[in-house]
Amino acid sequence: MKAKITFLLTLFIAISFGYAQQDEECMTKLSIFHEYVKAKNYDAAFEPWMAVRNKCPKFNNAIYVDGEKILNHKIKNAAGAEKIGFINDLIKLYDQRAQYFASKTPKGKYGALSCQLMYDNRKELNKSSDELYDCFDAVYKADKKNFKNPKSLYTYFSLMVELYDAGKKPAKDLFNKYDDVVEKVQDEIKIASGQLNKLVAKEEAGTPLTKKEGQYKRYYGQVLTAYDKIASGIDGQLGPRANCDNLIPLYTKDFEAHKTDAVWLKRAVSRMYYKECTDEPLYEELVKAYDETAPSADTKYFVGTVLFKNHKENEAINYFKESYDLETDTFKKAKLANNIGLILKKKGRYGQARTYFRNALKLNPSNGRPHLSIAAMYAASANNCGDTTFNKRAVYWLAAQEANKAARVDPTQKKNAAKSVANYKAKAPQKAEIFSAGNSGQVIKIACWIGGQVTVPAIQ
Repeated sequence: MKAKITFLLTLFIAISFGYAQQDEECMTKLSIFHEYVKAKNYDAAFEPWMAVRNKCPKFNNAIYVDGEKILNHKIKNAAGAEKIGFINDLIKLYDQRAQYFASKTPKGKYGALSCQLMYDNRKELNKSSDELYDCFDAVYKADKKNFKNPKSLYTYFSLMVELYDAGKKPAKDLFNKYDDVVEKVQDEIKIASGQLNKLVAKEEAGTPLTKKEGQYKRYYGQVLTAYDKIASGIDGQLGPRANCDNLIPLYTKDFEAHKTDAVWLKRAVSRMYYKECTDEPLYEELVKAYDETAPSADTKYFVGTVLFKNHKENEAINYFKESYDLETDTFKKAKLANNIGLILKKKGRYGQARTYFRNALKLNPSNGRPHLSIAAMYAASANNCGDTTFNKRAVYWLAAQEANKAARVDPTQKKNAAKSVANYKAKAPQKAEIFSAGNSGQVIKIACWIGGQVTVPAIQ
């Protein structure tokens, strides 16, 4: 019995010593490859990294963080069979990370990275659209919350379009997937906007941002720019595939089965509205059913659009007000205010439109689009808001100031704002005209619906 105990104790010590040696060896080589990775010497990092990966796969998450960088470098600088080998190894690495460090490897993020890697190298890997779509779809359904990479969301929808064009997916699936992905994009924009709004509000109040806050501001700006690009790209992908000729027969056929399904009605009404199918009798029928099934801020807004179509503008505006008052979600309320403002702007009701645009800015100050809309209304009113030619053209300075605000708060609108500012300034009085008028530095009051003032630029 004593001999048995002694044997087990010796075995335990030997095993412990073996693990300690292994840990020491892995620690040493991990330190070596990590320093190489920091220096971006990925080729030198490869051998010690592989040694640790094979011997101690559970040792440290740095194996997978650094390993991703190493293999991406190898893929970029390889060709043929060697490149395919590195691609497959990176896919394997994502799987291993999920196996050994599950809590640090959300499926929606790393599963999407794996699918994207296959998509980016689909020719080399001989992957079909069906296989790739199924890969993204499985990840999206398993962990939608963490599936938020803009590029992968765009790729996911692009594959649906490919399958639709090939006759492998019906129009119904295409439109449903579009709505699903767009809603996901809007959710992510809402999150990033909320964070950016806090920083914009602090700056607008005159308090400088800390270095860290400045970095966060740039980060959230980059996030919003990325989502803004893919939102446009996704709309472009859907393009003519979602025209009235396709939507009307589809929604007519499915209406009876879904006339009390609020989600289906919301998506059908939204699609008909944004694709400008509002003159169709079906649109009004869908709106009525939606309002009866689930009356909300959304339904009141769409009822308002029907009333506008039927030339009942004052009644429509009352519905828009009701819609705005009913909405409780800040981000949605801001978006709703902007949409109402755009409708009123189109109808020439500039004063009312500006009120909604300003409400949108209060609720979501990092969205510069309302500033650009207000600026455009000022510019359109220049000829009607001054008693002299000079004063009329002075309105363009006010328009330029408003457009410039968009560039200051919204990184996605910097280019558009810069073009608008340049355009408005070119139409405003120039130096020679200011000199001739002799009003350098004076304040000009602007009448009509604008009711503002602008200072004439000082000239030397």
